[in-house]
Amino acid sequence: MARRALAFQLCISVCLLLFLHAQCFYLPGVAPQDFQKGDLLKVKVNKLTSTKTQLPYSYYTLPYCTPNHIVDSAENLGEVLRGDRIENSPYEFKMREPQMCNIVCRKVLNAKTAKEFKEKINDEYRVNMILDNLPLVVPLRRPDSESSIVYQHGFHVGLRGQYTGSKEEKHFIHNHLTFTVKYHRDQVTEFSRIVGFEVKPFSVKHEYEGEWNEKTRLTTCDPHAKRMVTNSESPQEVEDKKEIIFTYDVEFQESDVKWASRWDTYLLMADDQIHWFSIVNSLMIVLFLSGMVAMIMLRTLYRDISKYNQLETQEEAQEETGWKLVHGDVFRAPSNSDLLCVYVGTGVQFFGMILVTMIFAVLGFLSPSNRGGLMTAMLLLWVFMGLFAGYASSRLYKMFKGTEWKKITLKTAFMFPACVFAVFFVLNALIWGEKSSGAVPFGTMFALVFLWFGISVPLVFVGAYVGFKKPVTEDPVKTNKIPRQIPEQAWYMNPAFSILIGGILPFGAVFIELFFILTSIWLQQFYYIFGFLFIVFLILVVTCAEITIVLCYFQLCSEDYLWWWRSYLTSGSSALYLFLYAAFYFFTKLDIQKPVSGLLYFGHMLIVSYAFFVLTGTIGFYACLWFTRLIYSSVKID
Repeated sequence: MARRALAFQLCISVCLLLFLHAQCFYLPGVAPQDFQKGDLLKVKVNKLTSTKTQLPYSYYTLPYCTPNHIVDSAENLGEVLRGDRIENSPYEFKMREPQMCNIVCRKVLNAKTAKEFKEKINDEYRVNMILDNLPLVVPLRRPDSESSIVYQHGFHVGLRGQYTGSKEEKHFIHNHLTFTVKYHRDQVTEFSRIVGFEVKPFSVKHEYEGEWNEKTRLTTCDPHAKRMVTNSESPQEVEDKKEIIFTYDVEFQESDVKWASRWDTYLLMADDQIHWFSIVNSLMIVLFLSGMVAMIMLRTLYRDISKYNQLETQEEAQEETGWKLVHGDVFRAPSNSDLLCVYVGTGVQFFGMILVTMIFAVLGFLSPSNRGGLMTAMLLLWVFMGLFAGYASSRLYKMFKGTEWKKITLKTAFMFPACVFAVFFVLNALIWGEKSSGAVPFGTMFALVFLWFGISVPLVFVGAYVGFKKPVTEDPVKTNKIPRQIPEQAWYMNPAFSILIGGILPFGAVFIELFFILTSIWLQQFYYIFGFLFIVFLILVVTCAEITIVLCYFQLCSEDYLWWWRSYLTSGSSALYLFLYAAFYFFTKLDIQKPVSGLLYFGHMLIVSYAFFVLTGTIGFYACLWFTRLIYSSVKID
């Protein structure tokens, strides 16, 4: 009892630790940069993004002001796949030196450039900028709480509206930016570190006297006359032959926020405590149900095994019904056993990738300041986990008395990645067609193919070779030469029905967290509550295992020994509910109208659902394999 109490306390302590780490624990990921007064601060520009189209574009696809030479920043693999295109900009500040009404440039629109701006305004595109690795945000007051402020990533290219007394809708551009740079100053060294980067965008029709030249002073924004831009009462219209003057102000605010905590503003977005309560409540319910299922199973099985072991004669055994009667067929190799081996190996690869990624994320190594770090880590881990995929598939293949291990290894190395790559290639072609920066360049595509063929495939072969060389795992009971006839099953034991029922509980364990994940991906918010996610993942594993074991037990009690594929499909069917939920989310939460954007959404969610099927199916399969080996090795077979 003391050991059980200690184990329970340890489990609670771990859960509490994860809970505390869930919201704000992370390693900043980059070394802090110290600035003295007057040091040059260079603002970089990132992609233009829209939640309505999900198609990112490079900043300079619009005719904004450009520096003398546009320089691309080096991007990692994850950044390229996300569509990030980080470039320099003409916006430059001097540390702790406020500036007013700085003129960036003057542009005269033609029909083509006016149309480009209008299209981006209609699709609600936002401009993303970066200063000292911090993304630009727009502070907004929440409509339900005047004192609460939320932060919008990037500012809108412009807005639509009507002049007073007119019904005609016009397009207006945000051409004046009021930047606020927040800094934390060291009282001893007087060095400063940037801890915040905010902006308030305005649309202003700038005016000036005489002909335009480099020394022209504006009458609408003049620091000498102390005329500041504080509103958009006289907005800048977007039309052919219209003149647009881009300007900006910058002010500096000292902040008590330390450099190590500067990302908290971005990570703790607009979510109320009720969301966290609902997550924890859902997890506790699922955990309670799992505990009840485990208790029932243990008590029932203990009674069954005790009863079977007390039977004295073969005649008494023949009169019994239940799972013991199919002992001669329960380990008979299933149909399409090769395919099952491939899927199980791929599932092990996924499980390893997600587990290691989660551990690194919970410990804070995948900082949000390292853009694309999460995706890069997942890709590299997937490649190196090919070793375990080959090992798992070859071990199972040898258990099924297979001899052609090279064939099964090739299938394991190519089947899932080829399916995903085919869908990915089609989606990438659609993005290319839209001329979006989200399209993966040829060089990156070649790098992905190299990772697959150059590293992953050889590792799968190494794992398979090691696995196949190991002695085969002996079955606890012998398999009969002639298959036993399966009696007619009750309607509720119909394979399709039981498989669909089995997927509900695993999906129930993740669907609340799934909402936050989908919101972060498709509504372009940061997701960094990996503590919660890790707890959800652990409960998903337990739930998949237990629901599969329960339904497998009922199936064997009905004298149906075809459990191999059904155990995989039972927990794997949760992927169907995930895809249906993704469709529900698309129609209720997103405002995507372009057909191409809709195809991109469902294409990516199809890949995610397929991966979820492989992962959960493998967890259920291994749980069922362990369960059947355990119970059939616990009874005396005459």
